[in-house]
Amino acid sequence: MARGWQVLDVTSSPVSIRHRRGELQVCVDGEIVGRAMLADLAVVLIGARSSVSGGALIAATEHDVAILMCDWRGVPVGGAYAWSNTTRVGARNRAQAALSAPRRKNAWGRVVRAKILGQAHTLDAIGRSGGNELRDIANSVRSGDPENREGLAARIYWQRLFGHEEFSRIPGSAEGRNALLNYAYTILRGHGIRAVLAAGLSPTLGVFHRGRSNPFSLVDDMIEPFRPAIDYAVAQIDVEAPGMDAPATKKHLVNASRMGFGCGRILTTEMDSLAQRFGRYVEGEVAKLDVPVWDGPEEVIDDE
Repeated sequence: MARGWQVLDVTSSPVSIRHRRGELQVCVDGEIVGRAMLADLAVVLIGARSSVSGGALIAATEHDVAILMCDWRGVPVGGAYAWSNTTRVGARNRAQAALSAPRRKNAWGRVVRAKILGQAHTLDAIGRSGGNELRDIANSVRSGDPENREGLAARIYWQRLFGHEEFSRIPGSAEGRNALLNYAYTILRGHGIRAVLAAGLSPTLGVFHRGRSNPFSLVDDMIEPFRPAIDYAVAQIDVEAPGMDAPATKKHLVNASRMGFGCGRILTTEMDSLAQRFGRYVEGEVAKLDVPVWDGPEEVIDDE
């Protein structure tokens, strides 16, 4: 079954959301100002000034739509998600918990290598130097990345990508390029949550990310290879131009998740597939985790 991909963002609007006949209706003072078909939705972002009816919450979860509650910065602080209906959920959760250290390390090494190769392609795509240097680093990644080649690559990558702006990557920042990255990564994480839960996996049991306060460690592992595609979309935006928070800018970042990821597949579809492959990997059905590599921009399917 095809899965929705659209994002409904009402974090900055004093609106109410209700459910009517297969769609979410966005209302102000009882008047409908927007509609979104549930079959097309993937993520709904709501803020402190938004209200959502119980019927809308139930309908959204029945349609596998992730609802993320965001603070004043637009950073998610909670959420509502559909329970997985896969028949493998119990077996996969137990297999995740019992996954051996060598297999965890092997999976993480493959994720890191794919991410760094994607970063190299991002630099190539926007005409920056450093792609070959990153490819050399990617080829040196060992199981578990004990030398932290990911960190080395990140320092080179961010300096080459946005160094001309005196950029420093600061997660959670509400300023400039960081704000754009944080918003786009929030959307990406929402898609990742759906993919992991749909695969019958526990989002808490990661292969590398294991923060005690992080309920989505595995999601943060799974989205790493997809970040370079999002970075490319952010790099297309002029941070000096007015209206950085304009709807058109947010639409551009949301649509980045529809970017082609090779072989005629889009980013969100490939993320779903990766989560399913990881499920088979933890259950021992495959010996190695096949992690996709973003190899440069393809067409983005706009949400009209």
